[in-house]
Amino acid sequence: MTVLTPAVRGGDPSVPPQAGPPDPADLTVVAAKRPWRWVVSIAAIVITAQFAHGLATNPGWDWATFAGYFLERSVVDALIVTLELTAASAILGFLGGTVLAAMRLSKNPVLQALSWTFVWVFRSVPLIVQLLFWANLGYLYQTLQFGVPFGPGFYEVQTLHLVSSFGAALLGLSLHEAAYAGETVRSGIISVDQGQLEAAAALGIPRGRQFRRILLPQAMRAILPSAANSLINLLKSTSVVYVLAIGELFYQVQVVYGRNGRVVPLLMVATVWYVVLTAILSVLQYYVERRYARGALRTLPPTPLQRLRASLARGAR
Repeated sequence: MTVLTPAVRGGDPSVPPQAGPPDPADLTVVAAKRPWRWVVSIAAIVITAQFAHGLATNPGWDWATFAGYFLERSVVDALIVTLELTAASAILGFLGGTVLAAMRLSKNPVLQALSWTFVWVFRSVPLIVQLLFWANLGYLYQTLQFGVPFGPGFYEVQTLHLVSSFGAALLGLSLHEAAYAGETVRSGIISVDQGQLEAAAALGIPRGRQFRRILLPQAMRAILPSAANSLINLLKSTSVVYVLAIGELFYQVQVVYGRNGRVVPLLMVATVWYVVLTAILSVLQYYVERRYARGALRTLPPTPLQRLRASLARGAR
């Protein structure tokens, strides 16, 4: 057997080589050559630069019109309607989703069946169909009556007066969101080791405190990423309510470019606003996830602001 040995330190040929593993100090470290990495990086930079150049020089984007309408009063008012729809639908949807998750995890077969059926139906029907259905609820039921089931009624209200266009949009978005939120909350709850609750029960901790202090903080780490994605998707889904002629962001942009014919710059107004709102929600998601990671990580990763301060401090030294 031939044993390969490193060269003797100093390069003295009179000293016989020694058998055994090579000394790390005698090894030369050579960086691996990855030419394709540089080729792909340069190609990506060139494509990005070409796209940016096209945005700046192509007159079809019409940035002057974009700047003129970005903060225009009607667009800002429509943006507020979008935020109202998103916030209200998210709150109602996640409250409903929590109830659906509790029903699905209960030992009552009737509640389990009702929760499963709700999630199955509202995840199967497209959102735009749900919105149109709730907007035409008055066609099916002219009045809603309150009283004894299958018996006399004590109070009734006209459905057309009860469910407006905004109410139909809110109802459709909330129920659609609840179907997805229910599965998100359920997945977070079942991800927690049941031994945690068994140990808490053995210590005599009340069930309410078990949920608030033990189950929920651990489940939130699994719930938050999916919940944030659902919230961002809900924000963009508000653009579908244009079919109900509600003055949200996308509908208002359509109205404006229907008058002046500037389709592309007005679509860019809506696009940039959606990108800005999504970026804000993503930042909030990062800090909320970081807060709930305190019990799982010994040392939390630095925030972007902390990394920036550290870089400036190293540069100052």
